[in-house]
Amino acid sequence: MSPSPSAWIDEELSILQDHVARFLEREFTPHAARWRKERRVDPEAWLKAAQAGILCASIPEAYGGGGGTLAHEAVISQELARAGLGSGFGVGNSVSSAIVGQYILAYGTEAQKQRWLPPMARGERIGAIAMTEPDAGSDLQALRTTARPVDGGYSLSGQKTFISNGQTANLIVVVARTGEEAGAKGLSLLVVETEDAEGFRRGRNLEKIGMHAQDTSELFFDGVFVPEARLLGEAPGRGFLQLVHQLAWERMVIALNATVNMERAVTMTVDYVRERKAFGKPLMDFQNTQFVLADARTEATVARTLVDALMVRLLAGDLDPATAAMAKLWTTETQCRVIDACQQLFGGYGYMAEYPIAELYADARVSRVYGGASEIMKLIIARTL
Repeated sequence: MSPSPSAWIDEELSILQDHVARFLEREFTPHAARWRKERRVDPEAWLKAAQAGILCASIPEAYGGGGGTLAHEAVISQELARAGLGSGFGVGNSVSSAIVGQYILAYGTEAQKQRWLPPMARGERIGAIAMTEPDAGSDLQALRTTARPVDGGYSLSGQKTFISNGQTANLIVVVARTGEEAGAKGLSLLVVETEDAEGFRRGRNLEKIGMHAQDTSELFFDGVFVPEARLLGEAPGRGFLQLVHQLAWERMVIALNATVNMERAVTMTVDYVRERKAFGKPLMDFQNTQFVLADARTEATVARTLVDALMVRLLAGDLDPATAAMAKLWTTETQCRVIDACQQLFGGYGYMAEYPIAELYADARVSRVYGGASEIMKLIIARTL
């Protein structure tokens, strides 16, 4: 299924779309199966992506970026998903370029921007954001990691888990408690450069049911000294507001990718049922098959219409957190339903890992959890009623 042209994609973005698609087909797709098997992407992939202009596309040229907007990041993220790379390099790049890069751009001092953004754009620094802890996920106010003020900076102690890019990142934005206040008021964002962080340890590359090419890890901070100059922003205690202000964009990225995955699932299933025969005729000739795919295509089209309309609002600076939460909630829940229905039409083959529909099925499940679980999205929406 070819989605209708998106209103927010102009001629320049369309050219970028084609460029990224060709680059991925040539440089990344041949390695995708190996990356899934090895549970991580080659470090060289970041350097190649940088040379192709895929990293930090929305960062100003003054800081080494592409000088584009969030629309450029969205195009790149969608093309990674269309190429079947969204659950590997796609998530990694979204976290590093589109999320960590945006935190630094929005809240960093001029010195911090000059220090961190150019090497991120060159693929020399890979970003991660460490929020989730073993006892605190969606409830950011319950985080226990502490950054105790010491001479010249902070002593960072705590444990983080389920951190995307956890094995490869060398620039980690850590959410920690710098003040004595309970709840949100005492949180700050500290940037850890891992190569000079004594007391920093990475746990194992966590084994997941899906998203196998994306490295995900536990991280440990045992009295890591973080210089005062690596507090993100001018003053401590602003971390919660910084996080909240960026979450609408992060949730739109998730919604966009969920939409692409629905479109992919419908396309590959239509191709399959036209070729596969049962009882002497193609599966597509059965009314049940037609009805299932009619529902799936309708839901994918509704999702595309929704996210495209909200991208227009986001780019105009008019997308509120509750509406972004609605998009994230509906598209991720619908994605799982659509992919499940499509997978059923593959029969036993749909359960085989070598079939892309099986990979889509396994990868989709976590979208209802990361970026804020569906239940948290409902709470955010309910507050506006």
